[in-house]
Amino acid sequence: MSTTESRVPATEPGSPTDQATKETLEDYTLRFAPRSYRRWTPMVVATTALGGIAYMADFSIGAGIGLTHGTGNALVAIAVAAVVIFVTGFPLAYYGARYNIDLDLITRGSGFGYYGSVLTSVIFASFTFIFFALEGSIMAQGLKLGLGLPLWLGYLVSTLMVIPLVIYGMKALSKLQVWTTPIWLLLMVGPLVYLVSTDPGTVDRFLAYTGTDGGGVNTASVLLGAGVCLSLIAQIGEQIDYLRFMPPKTEANKRTWWTAVVMAGPGWVVLGALKQAIGVFLAVYILAEVGPAAATEPIQQFRGAFDAMMPSWLVVPLAVVLVVISQIKINVTNAYSGSLAWTNSFTRVTRRYPGRMVFVLVNLGFALALMEADMFSFLNSILGFYSNCAIAWVVTVATDIGVNKYLLELSPRTPEFRRGMLYAVNPVGVVAFVAASGLSIAMYFHGLGDTLQPYSPVAAAVIAFVLTPLMAIVTKGRYYLRRTDDGISEPLLDAEGNPSATSYDCHVCHQPYERPDLTACHTHDAMVCSLCLSTDKVGDHVLPSEPSAA
Repeated sequence: MSTTESRVPATEPGSPTDQATKETLEDYTLRFAPRSYRRWTPMVVATTALGGIAYMADFSIGAGIGLTHGTGNALVAIAVAAVVIFVTGFPLAYYGARYNIDLDLITRGSGFGYYGSVLTSVIFASFTFIFFALEGSIMAQGLKLGLGLPLWLGYLVSTLMVIPLVIYGMKALSKLQVWTTPIWLLLMVGPLVYLVSTDPGTVDRFLAYTGTDGGGVNTASVLLGAGVCLSLIAQIGEQIDYLRFMPPKTEANKRTWWTAVVMAGPGWVVLGALKQAIGVFLAVYILAEVGPAAATEPIQQFRGAFDAMMPSWLVVPLAVVLVVISQIKINVTNAYSGSLAWTNSFTRVTRRYPGRMVFVLVNLGFALALMEADMFSFLNSILGFYSNCAIAWVVTVATDIGVNKYLLELSPRTPEFRRGMLYAVNPVGVVAFVAASGLSIAMYFHGLGDTLQPYSPVAAAVIAFVLTPLMAIVTKGRYYLRRTDDGISEPLLDAEGNPSATSYDCHVCHQPYERPDLTACHTHDAMVCSLCLSTDKVGDHVLPSEPSAA
């Protein structure tokens, strides 16, 4: 078969298809990330990915849990959530880094189907604008304290300032994250070390704090706290948006490759849990001075910490610098990842690619609306509700990879994401996700009684974990692949198990793509790339189902 022959007109310069092709090749939006683009070392990718977790929300989340339930319950809740996030995040991070695809593309072939994963794309997009709004609120609080800006204006500034940074994708983000991380770490860790070393009594007061509940460690308080922390479980999706640019794993680099994947994949939660614990510590430290409402604000927490170790004229400026750096580092990631998720969903449903920048603005619009609605004042309620959906999704995909692919061998081990190769909807993941999220949300809103309400995150995880393999057994794995042959004779993976770097031309957009991003097009006796398949309105390039398919 000729790889360049086409029986359709060439793509015209400036046409929608031409524009879509050019934009998606900037950072491989919606696509497999090819080897030719992935020139970063494992440690540069890991540093870039970890730079995205510089958010201040952890300090607020930890403080909110600690002030309500006490230090003991807060620390146990943080630890429980961290273990769940690490265990579920590991298989997802491995698949993203090994096969160079984002979490939406992983989800498609891990139990949801080509259109079924639109559900989870919307959930992930919601995660990005909820946390953008949270970080933007924190920055606005800093700008109000440091510069006297009214909150509404601070919200607008924190939203608009990330647009220039997020336009250029991975190339710009890698530079931003690598250069700002050392400054951020110094400003975050320095005050804590100083307080503990100069006033050991702060540790005793921190450990003895019992919260407004006034009780000891108990299951209900731990689970309520863990539910809030578990809202961050979807953060693995943002980590994978960077990990998909990992270089191929080889015998020569396997040690650094694995270190980078673990550190920047599930390992993000180690630093996240530490920040939540620091948030409890700083909230208790400043509680008597600022009161419980302000003690959850990171700008107040670090103002109080800096005040103990620096001249008064330097305190507020440094606290504002820390908040601004943190907000920029995470919100360029939120805007970037959110735009990918929205674009993915829109393109599949409408079969039209509107441009990623359209959805950068859509995501920022949602975030700004939340900020102006003062979401910070009811933060824990939003996160507690949202965590049920996020847990159900991530646990379903992680279980499909760990159990259905490797133990039951009912799910194809090599991930598939291309239209025509997958069924529109796979009941394995969709049923497990809808049941787990639906029941856990009912529990969260006291639909099954007050006693069970704290257990909603547990229910989301357990139901997803049980139903995912059960549905695979019931359906006998018949709804994963619509086709097993994509019509190209070249193997999908090379001898070391990495995606093949062999390049072919797409006969629609006339660009070269590496093997995993293409399928054959029987209609035109040529090859077609994944994006041109997604935007094919009449199905002219989509392979027919195999006769043996269910």
